Amino acid sequence: MPLSLSTPALPSATAAIRQLEANLPAHVARAMWRGQDLGGAQGETVSSGFAELDAELPGGGWPGQNLIEILQPVHHQAEWRLLSPAVATLLQQGARLLLVGPPHTPGLQGLVPEGVKPQQLVWLQAHTAAERLWAAEQALKAECLSVILLWLPQARPEQLRRLQACASRHAGLCFVIRPLAAQADASAAPLRLRLELGAWPVPMQVQVLKRRGPLHTRPIVLARWPAGLRPLLPAVLPTATPPAPRPMVPTQRPATVASAASRPVLAHALLDRPDSLGLPDRGALVRAAGAQP
Repeated sequence: MPLSLSTPALPSATAAIRQLEANLPAHVARAMWRGQDLGGAQGETVSSGFAELDAELPGGGWPGQNLIEILQPVHHQAEWRLLSPAVATLLQQGARLLLVGPPHTPGLQGLVPEGVKPQQLVWLQAHTAAERLWAAEQALKAECLSVILLWLPQARPEQLRRLQACASRHAGLCFVIRPLAAQADASAAPLRLRLELGAWPVPMQVQVLKRRGPLHTRPIVLARWPAGLRPLLPAVLPTATPPAPRPMVPTQRPATVASAASRPVLAHALLDRPDSLGLPDRGALVRAAGAQP
């Protein structure tokens, strides 16, 4: 009697995954996403103010309950251009802003036009990484500040992991500003972005390095200038790089009275320097005058 090697049909992998997802608790289901799809946000999101960037962020904006890492060259310092629209939106709702260890003293003449009022700003001077991390953790636990900006030039992976654990229980936004050299370091931040100032006429560009979703490779060009410069800019900015200037064509030198080789070279460089117009130098004129009877 022949043996049958057929087996009962097994449910497809897709059906099994859907059945598993249907039985997950709600908080676990929100934290899961398919690799080819853009994941959702665990908490509330705030629009970044840039439609192009919101389309690439999980949840359609800056996600709360997450550590958001901004990497940029040290000399650029463009974080305010990127974050000021979202910060201004939250401050208009009565939120407060905490700055931990900024590289320079906050200038109100530049922050006020961006929507930051002095009474809503808390500036904390912290010099070491340990002081900055401790201050940020206490602020995240206190839940009294809706937006936290932390400048952290140096940090170990376990320190960022601890900071992410605190941020996951914080309903507001938490940004950590780090140098671009830290891009190769391990980071527990669910969202990492690379920020750079672009060449004219591109104000800045952002590349999403890490997110809950598929890999993102192309930079996002964002058109935003500092508030103090906007009144000085033309109404219509150019959309392309201006053409390179035409190469300079050397002009023809006029005929000289005497060639440079025929003139005697005198010691004084200021009085007897060669004349670009081909005229006799001063020493030659003096000698010619003395030779006359």
